[in-house]
Amino acid sequence: MCGIAGLLDPERRLVSLPRLVRMGRIMRHRGPDDESFLVVRLGDDGWARRYQAPGAMAEDAPGRFDVPDAMLAEWVADSAARDAPEVGFAHRRLKIIDLRGGRQPLSDAEKAVWVCFNGEIYNYRELRAELKAAGHHFRTRSDTEVLVHAYKEWGEGSFARLNGIFAYALLDRPRMRLYLVRDQMGVKPLYYSLLPQEGLAFASEYKALVGLPGLDMQPDFTALAEHFTFQNTLGDKTFLSRVKLLPAGSFLVWSQGQIRKAEYFDLAYGVAPDGPLGEREWAGRLREAFEASVQRQLMSEVPLGSFLSGGMDTGSIASVAARHIQPLHTFNCSFDTSGVTEPEKAFDESDAAELMSRTLETRHHTLMLRPGDMGRVIHQVVWHLDEPRVGISYQVYCTAALVRRWVTVVLSGVGGDELFGGYPWRYRPIAGLADAGRFESEYFRSWQRLVPASELDSFFSSSSIDGLGDFSPEDSFREVLARAPEDWDPLHRAMYFDAKTFLNGLLVVDDKLNMAHSVEARVPFLDLELLSLVSRMPSSLKLDAYRTKIVLRTAMQGLIPDEILVRPKVGFTPPDASWYRGAAARLVQELVLGPRARERAFFRPEYLERVWQEHLTGQTNHRFLLWSLMCFELWCRFFLEGEAPSPVELALTGGAQTP
Repeated sequence: MCGIAGLLDPERRLVSLPRLVRMGRIMRHRGPDDESFLVVRLGDDGWARRYQAPGAMAEDAPGRFDVPDAMLAEWVADSAARDAPEVGFAHRRLKIIDLRGGRQPLSDAEKAVWVCFNGEIYNYRELRAELKAAGHHFRTRSDTEVLVHAYKEWGEGSFARLNGIFAYALLDRPRMRLYLVRDQMGVKPLYYSLLPQEGLAFASEYKALVGLPGLDMQPDFTALAEHFTFQNTLGDKTFLSRVKLLPAGSFLVWSQGQIRKAEYFDLAYGVAPDGPLGEREWAGRLREAFEASVQRQLMSEVPLGSFLSGGMDTGSIASVAARHIQPLHTFNCSFDTSGVTEPEKAFDESDAAELMSRTLETRHHTLMLRPGDMGRVIHQVVWHLDEPRVGISYQVYCTAALVRRWVTVVLSGVGGDELFGGYPWRYRPIAGLADAGRFESEYFRSWQRLVPASELDSFFSSSSIDGLGDFSPEDSFREVLARAPEDWDPLHRAMYFDAKTFLNGLLVVDDKLNMAHSVEARVPFLDLELLSLVSRMPSSLKLDAYRTKIVLRTAMQGLIPDEILVRPKVGFTPPDASWYRGAAARLVQELVLGPRARERAFFRPEYLERVWQEHLTGQTNHRFLLWSLMCFELWCRFFLEGEAPSPVELALTGGAQTP
């Protein structure tokens, strides 16, 4: 697991060692164990030069981007002789597999194909055996090297053969092609920007791209409209108009100054089921595929643990993992619910998590968050996120800090709700709507999480409305939904939309905030073989008028306690409806309604004043909108104004309870 960045420069203007060093070191948190910089000249002569900083430099403070004089002089001497397009890579490494080998960027013996990789390939041993049988020779034990030889054997067809979480850049030097590839479900992010003179820049986090020549820091008003409607951006949009997020299951290739983008994977819920199977038969198949998925994702040469929230998804994962790792470290985040509303008391699932821990005999660690904790970490959270996405997320950041005290890799339950119908309030109203037009209208209405589309003219300022032009978030919504055929079951059409949007947003948040503490989060529910099985299941086995996640609950019988199986869905979210009215009120008001926010003039002050008063009086729970507004204000300070977030000390209330 790593952080990657790079530049492709046809005109020999962009690729410089100081620039590569800065791009890598601003993402030091993604790979504190090693750093490396490489420049490769395209064409047939095989020129490549690796710049490895002295070992001590890997421990420098994140803000230090200077390059030793001797290293820079060597760079300049080499640069003087270059007259062909170049690709520069920056790599930060978090060592998990092949701790002594596997240094990146990595190439074949001929230095024809280079790869700069972030992620894990769970089926790399099987692919390696197949490639060795075909005559390929390996020099390391790493999964990274499999990417090189898989491309040499299968070309672009190699991407779909990978079962894992990944984002990587692959350079085919003789053919003068640079590929950017992202995993099937979008677990690992990869951003890119097309720069003047046909240049290309990419990075795991777009903060690494900030400051590049030709990258204008202009907001994308259509992305802002999407976010303040869906609390998410759809497709490839980001808050910066010149920066794009490579979509899940797709790749981009640069060749001779031309860009081509293609999709190599998509969910297909419309496939024919495996014969007339009943619920028990499907559950048996699911249990087998699920256990195989968890076991595949236990591969690690560093300590590995699991989240344990108190729900069925993390409980099922931890149950399988605990058979193979003893004692298994498990992690839970609880909330101080004194003084919160009665519905918010259910947000604390620590009792259920401790029940699971006692049952599995795990070494359990619980973090307690209190009303003032958000104010201590929100600046760092926004900085690491690059931009806000779905939900409230500072609890993810804080929990990851606890995880890092004990393990480097953690198993996450993200994906279970999206695959098995875990959101009844969203799915039941549309499950029986056969009319496609009515279905689309109803589902769009349910996805207006922050500001209703009909109120955007009242929410945005006149200058923001001018920036939007005739754009409507409903157009973006329908563009995604159009890819799910109308003859699919309505529930599957809805779940397809969620997988392409909401789930993608959750995964970006989880990746950024876990990697902020150098923690790799893995998602067994999104294993490629498990996805294939679930896509063939009838929707009636996922949700009906009375039950959710039907087949999953049946499959997990006997694996986790019945008390956990029957628990209703509880989101992983703090009781901020109450906290925003109490300990956090001053911070909320300063970030949402303070003078700096007003001077930006993105929004109409009278709308924000009304939202704040409605929340303070308890008339409407606007916590999600208020969170997004706070994050946006800090995003403006960091990314539009260049303000640096101040370091934060995480004095968290957490510890280990051994059963």
